[in-house]
Amino acid sequence: MTNSDNLILDGQKLAWHKDRVDAWLKGERIAPITIDCALTRRCSFRCVYCYGQLQSNDEKRMTRDVIFSFLDDAAEIGVKAISFVSDGESTCSPHIYDAITRGKANGLDMALGTNGYLLKDERLEEILSCLTYLRFNISAATPVRYAEIMGCGQECFHKVLNTIKECVRIKKEKKLDVTLGLQMVLLPQFKDQVIPLVKLGKESGVDYTVIKHCSDDESGSLGVDYSKYFELIDLLKQAEEFSDKDYTVKAKWSKILSGGKRRYSKCFGPPFMLQMSGSGLVAPCGMLFNSKYEKFHIGNIVDTRFKKIWESERYWEVMKLISSEEFDSRTMCGTLCLQHKVNEFLWDLKNEGAKLSGGLSNPPMHVNFI
Repeated sequence: MTNSDNLILDGQKLAWHKDRVDAWLKGERIAPITIDCALTRRCSFRCVYCYGQLQSNDEKRMTRDVIFSFLDDAAEIGVKAISFVSDGESTCSPHIYDAITRGKANGLDMALGTNGYLLKDERLEEILSCLTYLRFNISAATPVRYAEIMGCGQECFHKVLNTIKECVRIKKEKKLDVTLGLQMVLLPQFKDQVIPLVKLGKESGVDYTVIKHCSDDESGSLGVDYSKYFELIDLLKQAEEFSDKDYTVKAKWSKILSGGKRRYSKCFGPPFMLQMSGSGLVAPCGMLFNSKYEKFHIGNIVDTRFKKIWESERYWEVMKLISSEEFDSRTMCGTLCLQHKVNEFLWDLKNEGAKLSGGLSNPPMHVNFI
């Protein structure tokens, strides 16, 4: 078995959560399986492709007590996994380490996506033993290109690379189960970095490198030309050939080759996979964080306990709205969102006669990060 046989990097895992899908199909109110959130909207970098700049909303301070209350409530209502991956760099929060250990102590699967620059090497072992995966967002393999693309100084590249290597060392030495990965957000003009980056990943000893598309909003504010991705097919196939039994390289083909288009109009995914802003805002997804989408905003965990927000009529009114004829995901929100594959699966289940298999064995890695 190769490393990629049990690691789904381009798809979804709802088939292994049949009980919750069945409950949703019956119209029951379900807890999210995964919550994708941040602990702050701040960031130490200014990546040229950052969608976070399009997600501005009223920020409130996420204190330790607020974060702990959220993690306690999430575990209580039946959330299975929390990923600190959203519209801010969660390592900017002084509470990141305590948050990871608190979530793990609550029985939640925990994950972190980060540029890695602010991670403290002396605290890596503490969090690596609590994380299901740690993913470094890195879109270049040389100091100069790293600085240009990631919006930081060249010295940041060396610090991050050293931290990645230290994570690999600790994982091996302590025999930890955590999965370590690199993620490249690919714009066509970054193509010179694809092969160097997958080589860097292999040399550093991480478990995988994933290459993904760049999302844009409904107005095309970031100027992503999705037609240009088709010119990179051979290059991405070449990159994937660096995979072996210990290292996986995967391009997210389904989104890269989608042309930025959706084949579904309603949004069914957020009840299963909720996103929250680093401001504390609870909204269905990151595409709707911006203040101009206030009609879709549900509440803020700084003001109201998460459990109470989830139980509220407002929460379920918004979930009903985005799955109704009043909402068209093809024109009313951005491209290729986090819930895209989950949305495709649920759309086919509701509208295309697809069947949900039961009793699946051999769950994939990270099964609760759907």
